[in-house]
Amino acid sequence: MSDPLSKQATASEIARAVMSGKAKAVAVVEAALTRIETSEARINAFTDVLAERARRRAAEIDSGRHRGPLVGVPFAVKNLFDIKGLPTRAGSKINREHAPATRDAALIERLEAAGAILVGALNMGEYAYDFTGENAHYGPSRNPHDPTRMTGGSSGGSGAAVAAGEVPLSLGSDTNGSIRVPSSLCGLFGLKPTYGRLSRAGSFPFVDAFDHLGPIARSVEDLAISFDAMQGWDPDDPVCTGRPADLTLTDLGEGIGGLRIAIAGDYFARGAEPEALEAVATVAKALGASKTIVIPQAAAARSAAYVITAIEGSQLHLPRLRTRPQDFDPDTRERFMAGALLPGAWYVKAQRFRRHYRAQVQKLFGEVDIILAPATPCTAPKLGQVMMKLGGVELPVRANLGLYTQPISFIGLPVVAVPTRRAAAMPIGVQVIARPHHEAAALRVARHLEKEGVASAPPA
Repeated sequence: MSDPLSKQATASEIARAVMSGKAKAVAVVEAALTRIETSEARINAFTDVLAERARRRAAEIDSGRHRGPLVGVPFAVKNLFDIKGLPTRAGSKINREHAPATRDAALIERLEAAGAILVGALNMGEYAYDFTGENAHYGPSRNPHDPTRMTGGSSGGSGAAVAAGEVPLSLGSDTNGSIRVPSSLCGLFGLKPTYGRLSRAGSFPFVDAFDHLGPIARSVEDLAISFDAMQGWDPDDPVCTGRPADLTLTDLGEGIGGLRIAIAGDYFARGAEPEALEAVATVAKALGASKTIVIPQAAAARSAAYVITAIEGSQLHLPRLRTRPQDFDPDTRERFMAGALLPGAWYVKAQRFRRHYRAQVQKLFGEVDIILAPATPCTAPKLGQVMMKLGGVELPVRANLGLYTQPISFIGLPVVAVPTRRAAAMPIGVQVIARPHHEAAALRVARHLEKEGVASAPPA
């Protein structure tokens, strides 16, 4: 077991130490705040540090006022989550002028009900329209494994803070890949749950049709504990499912017996750098998976996801685009303005295709339980890099880091991003994709890979 005051400690190790009396929550929080202060000049993960709030909460825990499976665990959230007393930035300059939130987002409340301690808000791509982790207003989050490289986005601060060991657990959002891309580039475990599984109440929206919230951590156990703590219907989120909680922690040790696991071919086997395909092959070998399947029309799904994203996102921000265009990140502004010019008929057609695509993919889950695919087409690009070469073709970095994530979130499937071990090399992840509401199966696979030493997420 790692020292609960060290950056190596996972959330579950900290909780066990605090619960048993081997560590004080106040000491855990002070250690985290010291790491944040020491690391931030290099990493730039945080936009707000809530030191006094965290200290008060830790003192209450040490006095016996709070218990739970995450007791004493410091965590931080992407700054599109409402935090009582702070304006919800959503990575923007404009939102800093908003009134402070009057209550915490639903998932913050649920993690704190489980004993966790919020220590701050995290940097992100403006309005979540980003795959790089770069921000014109607050600067880029930097990859702790190599600070000259991107974290991925838009949950860039969420990835950087956990990979640097500043906190063991963070929350991000994933519309087209914004949990999975930073998890892959920063070498972390990340969970994008089924659409509607976790409440989005108290978070700044991007694309209602695709927005998900979920955890990023350095162990599969931490994903399961936090996911279980955050489940439950919420009347404040109209798409949040009323389905009873499907607890996952107790299933982690069941292994992969009985699971039918396949590798996504065709679209998911093209256009990637060798390290991305090697990661999938390594994971497949460890799982004994040799069957290859084709997810039909994945390229069309990605195109349709782009159309829906561009149109919904631009409509949300149209008033700001008309009155304050100069206050947007120029890259974000251009993408929103382009979306505002797309014909409405394209949106209708994309949504119709979405229903067709969902039905086709659901048929595949009659044959398999788990599908493996690359999480990103490459390891982390350099900060400021605009173009990259994939499969011999020069492509824009910002748009194409989500090449393999968009066709999956397009229909809300649950995914665990699994970091593969690569000696003396930048990390890269693999998507472990399950049918809707089968997060437990994906987490079982991830835990098996972790136990076998194929996947791991040590802090940088």
